[in-house]
Amino acid sequence: MERNAVNPVSWSTELGFNQGEVVSGHTRTLYISGQTSMSSEGKPEHDGDMAAQLALSIDNVKAVLAEADMSLSDLVRLNVYTTDVDLLFQHYGVLAGQLGAAGVAPTTTMLGVTRLAIPGQLVELEGTAVA
Repeated sequence: MERNAVNPVSWSTELGFNQGEVVSGHTRTLYISGQTSMSSEGKPEHDGDMAAQLALSIDNVKAVLAEADMSLSDLVRLNVYTTDVDLLFQHYGVLAGQLGAAGVAPTTTMLGVTRLAIPGQLVELEGTAVA
């Protein structure tokens, strides 16, 4: 698989994401449903704690990727939904650090929403990976 960043501007790469990515030569695409701060038993975790919810949401994304024999380095698209954009920005380093460590800057959209499907959840991550 070959990935080529498309960045007509430079500010986004300074924030850790590309404006676009051209992916060629891939054989598999994984569409990842929204992952929140849920335990493996399906119980919501870390009520009201954005940093902990974000960390567990990332772990859940990584679990889906691993089940498909992929990793964060295969992530080309990441949608971030949050009920509190300002609070998420205070803890965004939790996510950016993991993406940076994986050497990836997926195209990203962040949206503020009034609520998520599970009460008490503050953040949800949805992605696309190619390998």
